[in-house]
Amino acid sequence: MEGRIAPLAIPTPAEVSAAVEAITGGKVSEIKRQNRWRPTWFVDVKRDGAVLPLVVRGDRFDASSLPLSHEYSFHRLLLDRGIRVAPLHGFHRIGDLDVILMDRVPGKPDFDDVEAEGRDTVVDEYLQQLAAIHSLDPAPFLDAGIRAPPPGDNPAVIEHRQRAARFRAAKTGPEPFAEFCLGWLARHEPTGVRPAVPCLLDTGQFHHANGHLVAILDLEFGQLGDPMVDLAVWRMRDTLIPYGDMRRLYARYEALRGEPVDLDAIKWRHFAAAAANALMFGPAVAAPQPETDLMTYMQWNSETNLMATDFLGEELGIELPAVEPPPVAPSRDNVTFAHMARQLQAAAIGDEAAAHQVRLCFRMARHLHRRSEIGAELDRQDIDDAHELLGRRPADWRDAAVQLEAFVLADAAVGRHDADLTRLFHKRNLRAHMALGPAGSSMTRHYQCQRFDGQPARVVQL
Repeated sequence: MEGRIAPLAIPTPAEVSAAVEAITGGKVSEIKRQNRWRPTWFVDVKRDGAVLPLVVRGDRFDASSLPLSHEYSFHRLLLDRGIRVAPLHGFHRIGDLDVILMDRVPGKPDFDDVEAEGRDTVVDEYLQQLAAIHSLDPAPFLDAGIRAPPPGDNPAVIEHRQRAARFRAAKTGPEPFAEFCLGWLARHEPTGVRPAVPCLLDTGQFHHANGHLVAILDLEFGQLGDPMVDLAVWRMRDTLIPYGDMRRLYARYEALRGEPVDLDAIKWRHFAAAAANALMFGPAVAAPQPETDLMTYMQWNSETNLMATDFLGEELGIELPAVEPPPVAPSRDNVTFAHMARQLQAAAIGDEAAAHQVRLCFRMARHLHRRSEIGAELDRQDIDDAHELLGRRPADWRDAAVQLEAFVLADAAVGRHDADLTRLFHKRNLRAHMALGPAGSSMTRHYQCQRFDGQPARVVQL
């Protein structure tokens, strides 16, 4: 049961409005598509003299995931057990697209302009909800068909193994860094086995208002698993929305649950989560659909790949190398790429949806412009690094990837070259990141996760 990765027709606002009116018996007064990587609409419905703010949440169309019906079932089970999630108005189909209709909850996800004390209150309420979710009886979730580890399998690793299998089944070319991560994870699987409980798997997403938690959001990966995954994945979102010292939050979770956290399992799951974006979104990057937000996926993959090598550097106790952007090389295409990016940035378009599409094209144009400026030199440096490790020089960037993957796979069972490969891949990841956009742009900024040893994390601007 996996979500589709196939072309489909995204409903028009008129089609969504007509469906919502038929479902609710009200009249749509406003509809706005959210500018994001999956079809989602914010809809205001007038009914019985009041305005009902709703969200129409559509299924993913370009990345492997659990079906939206699975998300709805998990959401419904939490709602029925008093967990703070958005009220639901049903699971429906609009044209080719499965959708969930739910309340649009008030509040915001970040803590901009919120004092630390107020943030801590909200985060503690979220921790209480997380501990409550992990304490729920898993039997009704199993009865409802929620994904769970097969009997006898370790809940800490089964979801990762399934993702790895999906990734390898969808591969169309060499992916040496992904295979390096998968080899490390296979050699270091946690041995402690905890009972499978309801887990979110994409933690830290919620709205708060007036100093208190309103609702937990985005339950698309919810399933039965090891609760340590929810403590691990949260570390990545903390780079965008600071929640406080993770060590303190883990201690509070221990007090709420009455049992210690398994830090080794959290470390493993943190690394697995950092590697997971490229596994999940790799096919969409390799073969984007017409509406795929390609640069968002590329930035996610690049950012979390760097989080993965950051972690390995800390875990292996090695100093990771820095990479300086090379000077801009003369190219007959630089002027054209720069002009195209400027034109796209300056385009004045009244239609919001069309303006968003132009914005996506602007980001792609800036990426291509940067590749025109420094891409050849970055490829040469990648090939140089591969040559130094392999003892033979690859013919080009693709041959380097092929040979590196063969080297990684040959070492996967023992990890004799973990330190050298970590350094090499960290440099490759930095180079990929610096090519996402102009030097100094937000696209080329890397946020390190909180370190497990308590040492300060950094923001790396390329």
